[in-house]
Formats: sequence, structure tokens, C-alpha cells
Amino acid sequence: MRARSTIAVCALILIPAAAAAQHDGAGGAARPPAHTPPREAAQYDFLIGHWELAVRPQASGLAQRIHGTPRILGTWKAWRAFDGFGIEDELRLVDGSGNPLSLTHTFRVYDVAARGWSQTTLDVYRGRFTAATAEWRDREMLLTSRGTDQEGRAYVSRTRFHDITPTGFRFQQDRSLDDGRTWNEAVLRIEARRVAATAPR
Repeated sequence: MRARSTIAVCALILIPAAAAAQHDGAGGAARPPAHTPPREAAQYDFLIGHWELAVRPQASGLAQRIHGTPRILGTWKAWRAFDGFGIEDELRLVDGSGNPLSLTHTFRVYDVAARGWSQTTLDVYRGRFTAATAEWRDREMLLTSRGTDQEGRAYVSRTRFHDITPTGFRFQQDRSLDDGRTWNEAVLRIEARRVAATAPR
């Protein structure tokens, strides 16, 4: 079954919509943008490389709760981009027979002014972009985004990359349908195992 929870997997980059202002609010010249990435721009370096994934969507419906969720596998490939200010990555999910379920391509850029991450993800098969913000806190990467599910319901998602080591990491996504007042936890969980330090593009 093409579980709906596998489709909203990742988080996205916000691409600036307007050019930088010529002057600041006080009438003086605007500060020129930084051309050298700060050390915080390396916070996503743990994702760089080639990963094999075991994917565990939350059981939905009586049949899945009795018989278990379908087997889902995947790969995650990431590489440095944007003159060192961020990374670009591709996530593919397939069912147990190798049939494609989801393909997302994400741009993640460190925003020096906001002191956090802006992300944009393209859900390739659905032709849909989603934006998210992220921050590195207590050795975890935490993401927040908003979207609409397949039933047309607006949701807020929160995502954690955690238990990060040189050889693996875990990913958990929670979802709220009431603007964050209550949460459906572990809608999607992923365990990643590194298979190469660099990823083919």
C-alpha cells in the first residue's frame, strides 16, 4: 500500500522572493551579504553521503494494525552545495517489490540573518513544493513545516534528525491537525545506515 504518511517525508528550503534592499531602515547603505559560509553552515554535514533506509510509517486502519505496515525501503543521497552555505539531497522510497512510492529533492540553506535553516522540498511525483525552517539544537536537527494532506486537511509537521553518528541517524516526523495543540507522533520513522561517504549525483 502506498501509505500516505510516506509522501510527506521531508522538509524544504525557502528561496528568497525579493532582491536585497539597497538601503537599511535608517537610510544608510545595507550591509553586504556574507560570501563566506559561517561554521553553522556545516550543521547538516551529517547528512552528506549515501544512505540506505528502513522506513516505518505509522499503521493506519485496522488491517495495518493487525497485519503490520507494508515494507518500505529507500535511499538518501546528499552533497554539499551553494558555495558551502548548504546541501542538496534526494530521498527515494520504494515498496518491498521495488516499486516507486516517493521521490523528494530538497535544498537546505543556512540563513545567516535568521541564524537558522531555510529549506524547500520538491515532491517530484506530485509536483508540489513545501517550505520549512530548521535549527540545530542539542545535537539534533529540528524542522517545522506546514502542508496539506491527501484529504485536503491542513497540518503542521515537526521532524527530528536524532541519534546521529558517523554511520547512521534516525528520523521521526510528527503531525498536528489542530495547529500544534495536539500531535500524532511518529507518523513516519526512518533508520539510516551509511553506505558511502559521498553520493553519486
